[in-house]
Amino acid sequence: MPEEHPAPIILASASPRRRQLLSEAGYAFTVVRPNIDESAFSTEGIKAAAYARRLALAKAKSVAQTYPDCLVIGADTVVDFQGRIIGKPADAKDAEAITKKLFSAPHKVITGIAIVRLRDNTELVESDSTTVYPKRMTAEQIAEHIKGGSWRDKAGAYAIKETGDEFIERIEGSLTNVMGLPMGLLEQMWRSINERKLPFHKGL
Repeated sequence: MPEEHPAPIILASASPRRRQLLSEAGYAFTVVRPNIDESAFSTEGIKAAAYARRLALAKAKSVAQTYPDCLVIGADTVVDFQGRIIGKPADAKDAEAITKKLFSAPHKVITGIAIVRLRDNTELVESDSTTVYPKRMTAEQIAEHIKGGSWRDKAGAYAIKETGDEFIERIEGSLTNVMGLPMGLLEQMWRSINERKLPFHKGL
């Protein structure tokens, strides 16, 4: 359970799964959609974890500019497939290509988290990584997955505990990280805030 904070908490994300995870963990928060253009962030020459942290921080800061007294949580999830960053599919054709690739070999799901409060220069940025071991999908299963539409707005074109579940052999690491918000890591970050171990930066 998160400790009490003197300022409100804002989730800078439109993701319903992140809202669900925060609510189930007992957080009281409001949601404000961040105003950033993710396509403006290049993936060239940057590792997946650093890329996820960079976008998470940009999302948090974009909302914190309007709410400087609030603790703003930004998050971004990407997939690392053999060193290549895979984000959200652009369309059904892109989702099909991503699905064929990811469900042929193990891959890593990485979520960056940033917590920002401008009032006192609070800024924590971290990331978590989970290795996913998929089951190989047939052409018919891939077609059904694409037809179902659950790939929309999902990094790697799938969401665990939805259609992707039956095609995952096992995972190594945090399940909530694959869902879009690693709750164990988030709790550690709250403790850092409460202990005033600030600022905390990691490889941005």
